[in-house]
Amino acid sequence: MHEIHTVIGSIVAGLFNVQADVELTRPDEQFGDYATNIALQLSKQLGKNPREIAEELAVKIRENLAGKVADVSVAGPGFLNITLAESALLGAFTATPARVLAGQKVLVEYSDPNPFKPLHAGHLYTTLVGDTIARLVENAGAETIRINYGGDVGLHVGKSMWAIIRELGGELPEKLSEIPEADRPSWLGARYVEGNNAYEDDETAKAEIVAVNKHVYQLHADGDHNSPFAQIYWTCRQWSYDYFKVLYQELEVHPFDRVIPESEVTPLGLKTVREQLEQGVYKESDGAVVFEGEPYGLHTRVFINSAGLPTYEAKDVGLMLTKWHDYHYDRSYYITANEQAQYFQVMFKSVEQFLPDAATRAVSMTHGFVKLQGGVKMSSRKGNIVTALEILEAARAAGAETGTNPSEETILAAVKYAFAKNRIGGDIAYDPKESIVLEGNSGPYLQYAHARARSILAKAGAQKAGELPGMQADERSLLRKISEYPEVVERATAELMPHHICTFLYELAQKFNQFYEHNRVIGDEREAVRLQLVAHYADTLKNGLNLLGIAAPDRM
Repeated sequence: MHEIHTVIGSIVAGLFNVQADVELTRPDEQFGDYATNIALQLSKQLGKNPREIAEELAVKIRENLAGKVADVSVAGPGFLNITLAESALLGAFTATPARVLAGQKVLVEYSDPNPFKPLHAGHLYTTLVGDTIARLVENAGAETIRINYGGDVGLHVGKSMWAIIRELGGELPEKLSEIPEADRPSWLGARYVEGNNAYEDDETAKAEIVAVNKHVYQLHADGDHNSPFAQIYWTCRQWSYDYFKVLYQELEVHPFDRVIPESEVTPLGLKTVREQLEQGVYKESDGAVVFEGEPYGLHTRVFINSAGLPTYEAKDVGLMLTKWHDYHYDRSYYITANEQAQYFQVMFKSVEQFLPDAATRAVSMTHGFVKLQGGVKMSSRKGNIVTALEILEAARAAGAETGTNPSEETILAAVKYAFAKNRIGGDIAYDPKESIVLEGNSGPYLQYAHARARSILAKAGAQKAGELPGMQADERSLLRKISEYPEVVERATAELMPHHICTFLYELAQKFNQFYEHNRVIGDEREAVRLQLVAHYADTLKNGLNLLGIAAPDRM
């Protein structure tokens, strides 16, 4: 496709002395392999009939791509339809996605669970989709650095610590040993809910929580690991990290290159905001320090509150500066919920005033809420949450209901694909039963499609696959579909939208099913050629599933 794009651009420049952005699309197969509306784009600019322009272009395309193009036709008001010669189709078929990010350093931050709070389905979503985004970036040649950032300081910790101490009957760290290991994540989650409800409903408790919150900041400042309060804090923080580690291992996501706790970057963020307050970037307002976003079409946000404590905004300033100083990135992606979109706009704009490169190279990617079937929004503040592990358990239960006893590979495929096939940005209503089925647009279906293809190859034994020239119509049709893979991956990478890969893999599996239904492979006189097609089909499925973080088993 890249060669066709370049050649048409050169022809347009030569014929009309115009630099044009040539867009190639994949039309319905009956119309050819590629199509472009470049003649319609040029019509108004040149003051000529678009069909006349298309006819001129068709002649030149045939001349310049002789041997690579079998046919160039003009359709409708001036659309150009291009059919590749078989040799060129084979070239597109064996192409690999372009490494468009080679030489670049890209940071991808995702998952970002907070210690002392349960890791809910939203965290599961950003963990899985973030892992896929990082795989796409890495596949495109970038030096990819995976970062996990979590709030080990902040008001949520104050709420949890307040409730933990009440539950223990005081600052009694020895009593933590009475809590069974398996119960620790849910126990911490319950304490957070208690602390949050008390903060919202009880003024006395609220004042106590504010004091506890300051104590947490102070123990970090003092390096305190020995006081009873500190022992409770560090022990419970480690419980959270242990829980996260178990989940990441279970999810089989790529290990993070760096885990950055808020406590690590908070001092730098606080120091920077205060320094930039003196430079006029930030302003004082009612005892707090704010950034006034209105001059930039944004809104005002607090970076240091009236008690002198940093807000999330100041901490994120410290995080951005840490990332910049340590990596000098070409791009830094933040994958978070939609509700944080305006938050990041303000934070980025504030940093842009004194460190523009760091801010302008940062990109906030936001996603919708993960909901249960039926539309229940999950909120850890109110306690009506579904945890990440419960999502996986729901998939297991749905699998058990089918009687197929799916493997852990299949369970993960069900959940990962159910999340990845939705365009990033919208809400996701997770349906465990729909996700686990072996029919339809699901991860297990694609795993089965891959295993089925490998089974065909295994039955053929040592039979050597043959060359592909001289293809029949159904063979060419399947080959054409396989050849779209590099373009789909490039589009998914350019847009950072994994759902394009999901859509393609599902369509590819359907195309193969149509082919296999009407064309015998083993025992046919064209067996060698068709085995070659089956092998490339299976490899393409495996490569695509790998980009989604999904295993492609040879047997199911």
